[in-house]
Amino acid sequence: MSRPVKRSLTLSGHRTSVSLEDEFWTAFRDIARARKQPINALAAQIDRDRGLEMGLASAIRLFVLKDLQHRLNSA
Repeated sequence: MSRPVKRSLTLSGHRTSVSLEDEFWTAFRDIARARKQPINALAAQIDRDRGLEMGLASAIRLFVLKDLQHRLNSA
């Protein structure tokens, strides 16, 4: 697995960045593409749904994991 890389996002008009490994970033982009949703919109949704105790990068990693688990259980 690669080291985290800082990625820029725009959430509700505000620029921010998250540090994610290439593998998680690629999976996150693929999920957004499959949902026909801009990556910034999906990140904003995750940001709104996460608790205050969790950072955005961790929330995105868990979102990717849950998406994978859902697809595996549906197969």
